[in-house]
Amino acid sequence: MAGCKDCNVFQFCKCLRLLGNVMILVVLGLVALSYYPIVVSIYGPVLFDPKATVGQQVGAAFVVVWFHILGGLMLWSYFAAILTCPGHVPDGFRPDVDPEENPEAPVDKSDPRRPRFCRKCQKWKPERAHHCSICGKCVLRMDHHCVWVMNCVGERNYKFFFLFLLYTFLLSLMSMLALLPYFSEFFGGNGGEADDHPANLAVSFMAFVVDIAFSLSLCGFIVMHAKLVAANCTTIEMFEKERIKPWPYDQGLRKNIEEVFGTYWPMWLGPMHSEGQ
Repeated sequence: MAGCKDCNVFQFCKCLRLLGNVMILVVLGLVALSYYPIVVSIYGPVLFDPKATVGQQVGAAFVVVWFHILGGLMLWSYFAAILTCPGHVPDGFRPDVDPEENPEAPVDKSDPRRPRFCRKCQKWKPERAHHCSICGKCVLRMDHHCVWVMNCVGERNYKFFFLFLLYTFLLSLMSMLALLPYFSEFFGGNGGEADDHPANLAVSFMAFVVDIAFSLSLCGFIVMHAKLVAANCTTIEMFEKERIKPWPYDQGLRKNIEEVFGTYWPMWLGPMHSEGQ
């Protein structure tokens, strides 16, 4: 029994840091899985094929260019979410209403804006900050700890995380649609290049299945986080919000969006910090 008391239930979470390093390779591998059939095997060669029609070359150029644009924005957002500090509680922070200085001040325990003390960090934490057992720190406006970006998603990198989801979805959707005619031609009995290169067909089929799976799964995540942004809420606060009416952080749709993406709307889809964010 004494040994059990010394055990930290959250120690196993530290293994997720190692898993995060693996996830970077997984993400890069998934991009490469779609890159090979679309750019190298199918559409890239059409650009330099003298037998291809102008329409075929224009269509191939459209697919190749947009694959690189979406792929570049996805990887930019991904590494921005990884490398950007989510935001930590500054040293010496104390709440406006300090219970230690005014112990008789009324405190509503159902109010998310109440002063809260982190027993693990041994310091006060601002509103919406939560302790991450994996990072070992309190994170400002913490949403969740994501193993895919091996980082907490918080105040300063939530925009990058959302854009990572968005551009990954768009890249997967575009890749799926670009590979669809290739398989329609093959299963329609006119295999062409697919019959001559069965290895390319196998890789293309794997990429097609993975792109379908990611498109469907990411669509749900994007819808969920879009609703959270519109309500100025986080994943951690999602269930708390249902019990507290009205939600104290809801400033209206426009200001809720600006709090995450900034006040300069042309930069909303750019994976970088912008004014007013």
